[in-house]
Amino acid sequence: MSKHQVAVLKVVSAQLSVTAAAAQCGISRGHLHRLLARYREGGLEGVEPRSRRPHASPQRTSVAVRDRIIELRTDLVARGLDAGPATIAWHLEREGLPVPSTSTIRRVLHGAGLVTPEPHKRPRSSWIRFEAAAPNEVWQSDFTHWRLADGSEVEIINWLDDHSRYLLACTAFARVSGDDVVATFTAAGDAHGWPAATLTDNGAVYTSRFTGGRNSFEYLLAYLGIRQKNGAPGHPQTQGKIERFHQTLKRWLGQRPAVNSLVELQAQLDAFHLAYNEQRPHRAVGRATPGEAYRATAKARPSEASGRGHFRLRYDLTDGKGAMTIRRGGRLYHLNAGVAHARRRVLAIVDEQEVTIVALDTGEILSNHRIEPDKGYWRNQRRNPGRWPGSQETS
Repeated sequence: MSKHQVAVLKVVSAQLSVTAAAAQCGISRGHLHRLLARYREGGLEGVEPRSRRPHASPQRTSVAVRDRIIELRTDLVARGLDAGPATIAWHLEREGLPVPSTSTIRRVLHGAGLVTPEPHKRPRSSWIRFEAAAPNEVWQSDFTHWRLADGSEVEIINWLDDHSRYLLACTAFARVSGDDVVATFTAAGDAHGWPAATLTDNGAVYTSRFTGGRNSFEYLLAYLGIRQKNGAPGHPQTQGKIERFHQTLKRWLGQRPAVNSLVELQAQLDAFHLAYNEQRPHRAVGRATPGEAYRATAKARPSEASGRGHFRLRYDLTDGKGAMTIRRGGRLYHLNAGVAHARRRVLAIVDEQEVTIVALDTGEILSNHRIEPDKGYWRNQRRNPGRWPGSQETS
């Protein structure tokens, strides 16, 4: 029997006065009077403490919204996408449903047993973030490893816009080479415009700065007037956005069946490309999609290359006399870098006015040829070979 019931019984049985019973049971006289009133209405059961829960909860999350929160969580996790409370709120808003607070969504997920406790992480307030001010101001690139169904390892190279997190290119290769870097970068530039700068690590496919030469990617950047930035050796945090992106990519791929070939893997990457850019919010860009953030403002441009027109690249090996051919407008034209450069692997950059031949092993400009459509042989206009201009920056 509770002390409230004891106090009431002592008063109604005339054993104690209200004042004495209240003092003995440690309750106030006013409260004992309320208990006596409840006793007269409902007997001893009416004296028991009553729930303070309101009879109605106008702000309570509806059953339909709670069910949709759980459905979204399950679906997003199964698809390998972010499924946190903020992302779920974004999807509810897009679907025209009432959007509870993120703390309410978190409670719903906890109540449904859909949250796995994790160790406490470093607070976001302690992070030091660096972000480009405009799209195309900086492109980050790196490649990551993946395995096919038979266990063979392949590599996936990605290009990511630093400002918007927009995925510019995502391509699978058996092994990423320097030529693949140039090809994917060129395709991204043709589709989205050239960036003002690139940021990569110091891998040999991106830079030859530690071996005393220049690779084809560096020649192309110098030609376009694009600044090249490389992270400090042993400090991958500089390329933190692309490193974090690889986690997202692998989580998404991990939810799909293993594939047997690069062609099948590329089909998966193409589907991811669309989903990542246009069908999911990104916390770092204010919960917009990367595509929305990339298209929201004017794009940066290279400081020196804004006037350059169309160009194309051609990898070749000169013959025994240092000569090679270029096809233009359906006609074959002949060029000669000189017999001193026979059997040399070269990069030809062909724009609207000239062809520049660069040695891939040293960075030496071997020859310049003015385009003359009415002549079958384009003479070398360069008398003194030299190094390709441009420099690297270290972040």
